[in-house]
Amino acid sequence: MRPIVKIEGKVGRLMLLGQFDFQQHRDFRQASQELLDANEVQEIRVDFDQVPSLDSSALGMLLLLKERAAMQKKNVVLTNCHAPVKQVFEMAQFQNMFTIQ
Repeated sequence: MRPIVKIEGKVGRLMLLGQFDFQQHRDFRQASQELLDANEVQEIRVDFDQVPSLDSSALGMLLLLKERAAMQKKNVVLTNCHAPVKQVFEMAQFQNMFTIQ
């Protein structure tokens, strides 16, 4: 299922649904591009509330999003991460690269 995109003022929310892996690459890229193209958005919040787990390709997708967002002076924040997702982020040292809420 395609991620849900919502824009609330200067915050764009990208709500992911289900397993986050390489199969979601195209949908994730399209949805994140909507937020990158929205001039009013200054912060992109990737919501992991409905994500039970993710793999290394998901980490790569997030790093690419961060890079593309930085070129447009937009921040990326990872939100609502459950324990299995947090554990992967910790192993990958994502807390040093992203704000995780």
